[in-house]
Amino acid sequence: MEAVPAAETLDGQKERFDLGVFVGDLALDEEVASDDESLEGLQQELDDCKNDEEVANILANGIKLREYTKGVENDIRQVELDSIQDYIKESENLVLLHDQIRDCDNILSQMETILTGFQTEIGSISSEIKVLQENSMDMGLKLKNRKAAESKLSRFVEDIIVPPRMIDIIVDGEVNDEYMKTLETLSKKIKFIEADPMVKSSKALKDVQPEVERLRQKAVSKIFEFVIQKFYALRKPKTNIQILQQSVLKYKYTIIFLKEHAKEIYGEVQAAYIDTMNKVLSAHFRAYIQALEKLQQDIATSTDLLGVETRSTGFLFSIGKEPLKARSSVFALGERINILKEIDQPALIPHIAEAKSQKYPYEVLFRSLQKLLMDTATSEYLFSDDFFGEESIFHDIFAGPIQVVDEHFNAVLLNCYDAIGIMLMIRIIHQHQLIMFRRRIPCLDSYLDKVNLSLWPRFKMVFDLHLNSLRNANIKTLWEDDVHPHYVTRRYAEFTASLVHLNVEHGDGQLDLNLERLRMAIEDLLVKLAKMFAKPKLQTIFLINNYDLTIAILKEAGTEGGKTQLHFEDVLKSNIAIYVEELLLEHFSDLIKFVKTRPAEDTATSSDKASVGDVEPLVKDFASRWKAAIELMHKDVITSFSNFLCGMEILKAALTQLLLYYTRLTECVKRINGGSALNKDLVSISSILYEIKKYSRTF
Repeated sequence: MEAVPAAETLDGQKERFDLGVFVGDLALDEEVASDDESLEGLQQELDDCKNDEEVANILANGIKLREYTKGVENDIRQVELDSIQDYIKESENLVLLHDQIRDCDNILSQMETILTGFQTEIGSISSEIKVLQENSMDMGLKLKNRKAAESKLSRFVEDIIVPPRMIDIIVDGEVNDEYMKTLETLSKKIKFIEADPMVKSSKALKDVQPEVERLRQKAVSKIFEFVIQKFYALRKPKTNIQILQQSVLKYKYTIIFLKEHAKEIYGEVQAAYIDTMNKVLSAHFRAYIQALEKLQQDIATSTDLLGVETRSTGFLFSIGKEPLKARSSVFALGERINILKEIDQPALIPHIAEAKSQKYPYEVLFRSLQKLLMDTATSEYLFSDDFFGEESIFHDIFAGPIQVVDEHFNAVLLNCYDAIGIMLMIRIIHQHQLIMFRRRIPCLDSYLDKVNLSLWPRFKMVFDLHLNSLRNANIKTLWEDDVHPHYVTRRYAEFTASLVHLNVEHGDGQLDLNLERLRMAIEDLLVKLAKMFAKPKLQTIFLINNYDLTIAILKEAGTEGGKTQLHFEDVLKSNIAIYVEELLLEHFSDLIKFVKTRPAEDTATSSDKASVGDVEPLVKDFASRWKAAIELMHKDVITSFSNFLCGMEILKAALTQLLLYYTRLTECVKRINGGSALNKDLVSISSILYEIKKYSRTF
């Protein structure tokens, strides 16, 4: 701290003394005032401090409250006086602090003056900035407006002006990619002139519009000539239509231009294309059908029916044709089923097949024709939709080709008596409908439905011819003195197996009902033919052979479990049982009659029981010739039944039934009094079983 001068020291001491006296007087005044206030609040404080521990101790010790208060006050006054003395001691420091504060106040006053000047200057600058900001906003708005005006004006100029290059391309240029782009630009200008109302009132339009109109007319004229030439190229022989159409697709904007700016010319172009494609495709299909007709193999005629006798068909007098009896393929599906596995194969190429001298059933030609029609229709439908943007013109284009195909198909169907072929065509149409559905091409839906609806009535008509041929068959001309399977049965079995096989995946209930009617008709016919045999045994053999053949053919066709097969298995079992009885009666009639007339042991009376004299001839007769009889039965079965396995089962059933009859005879002998005398003539059961097994091994 700096040294203070003597004069200043005396003055300072005087000031400090005066200050001390002033502070002392102030303290005394405050003391007097506080005494009164203390007395007033003392009672309230005592009330508030009743629960205070220290106050409680004071009261408990009996100290008087006033005395204690005075003591406390004296202590406080002493502390206060001590504080004043301490303050006096620090008076020099306080004076120094006072001087420093005064100096600081002067400095701050100067700074305030400077800052006030700054504030004034800043205020003036802020006003200038605000003015500049307003000017900037005005300039920005003007710039924005000018840019908007410039943009609209430049767009207007760009849209309405006709560059010389555009005129050169439209008038003299070739139709190519650059021409397409120029056409698009011209189209935009035409639309701009027609659509914007402000353009119509502009003076520039009067100068530009005539030029634009002349360009439009020139473009329409050139496009028309170009597209018509492309369409006429389709009429050239041996032209690949699909490739040419694909090359034309890149010019499809020409059609869009005509459609938007020359609707009459567009209609003429569309009509020219429809007429061209209608004639071209009609000619193609007509030529293809004529080529296919040379490849057709005739399968069946109106006389190729199930119940028609072979000699009445006239085939014996036909050159180059075999009798129907030798042509069982008329009714058998055979390899014809493969056509359904080749459904997606490409259409036949007639000249290649003709060069190989190949012939095909009509369903093969039908699939090929329909496949070509589907592929052509799909291509044309997609092209029409892509090039013209209209699916509806497809039906106008394909009216001719479909008419050509319909005329051919209706003529063939009218003379078609091949029920298997018709059913194959029905399945082919079904597959083709699925193919078109997967392609998502609906253009042939109505046509395929129409073909399907044409095939079913024809199939029903031909099927009814077969059914009526069985119902109205001439039994005398059909009957042959032969117990082996009749050729009509083979026809029926193959025909039924074919239709059942074609119906497995479709489950057509109406076809099942028709097959049931056919089954009843063949059964009636077989029973009538069987009755032509004089002996019941031959009748049964004939039925067994025919039923067995039917079951075998149905199994070969893979139709196990069908209702028809199950029915024939049941009637076969019943006829085998009848034949077994007839065969055993032929060789052991006395034994069987005796056994059947004997009641059971528990119901037999004394009068019903047989005597030794009754059974002895039977026992000795059986013992003397049972082996020879079995051999005769074996030969009879071998010669009677064409199916070796079936004959084995029948012989086994006959021998098993014989064993049962003989077992009952031996039991009867045991029950007779004195029957033991015949034991030496009885043949042991084991010997008969051994003989049965021997014949089983032979088979």
